[in-house]
Amino acid sequence: MGRVGAAGDNAAMESFFALLQNNVLDRRTWNTREELRIAIVTWIERTYHRRRRQTGLGRLTPVEYEAIMTTPASQAA
Repeated sequence: MGRVGAAGDNAAMESFFALLQNNVLDRRTWNTREELRIAIVTWIERTYHRRRRQTGLGRLTPVEYEAIMTTPASQAA
C-alpha cells in the first residue's frame, strides 16, 4: 500500500465519493433512504457518466463519443 499503482490505491474512489458528497449528499437532508438512493442514481446516470472523460473512449465523454460515432444518415432517420 502507498506505492503508485498498488492494488490498495483508492484515490479514484476517494475522488468519486468527494464529488458525490459535494454534489448530492451535502445539498440537503434526505427523509428516506429510498429518496437518497434515487438522488444518487440520478446524479450518477445524468451527470457523472455524461461528463466524465473515459479512457476507453479516447478521453471523450460518452455524449461526445456518441456524437462522433453517429453518422449523419442515422441522425436523419
